[in-house]
Amino acid sequence: MRSPVAQRGVVDDALRAVGPDLTLLAGGVAAVVLLAVLWLAVQWLRRPAGVRFQRLLRDHDRVAVLMHPNPDPDAMSCALAVAAIADTVDTEARLCYPGQIRHQENRAFRTVLELEAEQIDTADELEDDPVVLVDHNTARGFPGAAGVDPIAVVDHHPGDGEGSSFTDVRTNYGACATILAEYLEAVGVRPVDDEDADDAAQPLPWEVATGLLYGIQSDTNHLTKGCTGAEFSAAAYLFPGIDEGALDRIANPQVSAETLEIKARAIRQRETRGSFAVAAVGEVSNVDAIPQAADELLYLEGITAVVVYGKYDDSLHLSGRSRDDRVHMGDILSAVVDDIPMASAGGHARMGGGQISIAHMQGIGPSDGMTEHEFTERLFGALSGDI
Repeated sequence: MRSPVAQRGVVDDALRAVGPDLTLLAGGVAAVVLLAVLWLAVQWLRRPAGVRFQRLLRDHDRVAVLMHPNPDPDAMSCALAVAAIADTVDTEARLCYPGQIRHQENRAFRTVLELEAEQIDTADELEDDPVVLVDHNTARGFPGAAGVDPIAVVDHHPGDGEGSSFTDVRTNYGACATILAEYLEAVGVRPVDDEDADDAAQPLPWEVATGLLYGIQSDTNHLTKGCTGAEFSAAAYLFPGIDEGALDRIANPQVSAETLEIKARAIRQRETRGSFAVAAVGEVSNVDAIPQAADELLYLEGITAVVVYGKYDDSLHLSGRSRDDRVHMGDILSAVVDDIPMASAGGHARMGGGQISIAHMQGIGPSDGMTEHEFTERLFGALSGDI
């Protein structure tokens, strides 16, 4: 019998003999595992965004769907669509917005489609629920907004905001509602009329189909500006499920006397230089009338870009419109307010908006301040390419 020392020597010799093979085997197993993980990751990413979004919602019992301040039809329709997707996986969706719904079109949208949404005043009202942002990518417009960390962001506006688990920002799209329509189609929800609703496995409520179609129309000036093929495809997908009567009631609401007065004030008090116009409309009680006045000014013959601003609640609210290829309205408004503390502005090439603290514009904080006349001069300078 061999001694213990001799036996250990035999074992060592055997291990040395198979050592390279064991190393190769371990390396092979690790490579296979890595390839499997990569394959699964690729398959996950290849799934339609709508399917990945639906699976994210499935992981939560309840989510808060946050619209931007003073939500428009695009934002409201997206919130409705998120709720519809959440319903397919038995997740409760709580629709929220800061600010007010005052524009006559927005009020009609909410009333006709019976939108149930909760107005919030501070971020504390969101802290119990994971947050999904729609039609904007950074929470804003209420105390604590900067601290909101959404799990998901779905948007078509420029910006750096991201969701911790899901981000889908398509700045080339004309409406965020287009993205949500694609999500619904990807998860198998079918817009149908009332007669066929019982036969569809997952029918889309007429309110959601109608809202999304109007959201697309409102953000693309009835499919005439800033459209991609995706907008037309989404409209074709949604059309079988809409209520045409409801769509007409949303599109043609009654207009308040103040809105008409602000439009008239913008036309009367506009200053025009070449093909550019700027109008200061003074104090307003309905800030939604300012973008409507900008739309109106752009109809004037010979005008290719406009900015309208008015005062509301210690702030200056701006709205710009452009049909001039030389004028990227979002970039121009952002540049104009860049050095003013407590100011924000931006948007797309054809439309933009912003808000400035009047006190800070006049010189409170680390700035020299400026008058409204100087601000108007700055706007014309930016429109002309000098800023």
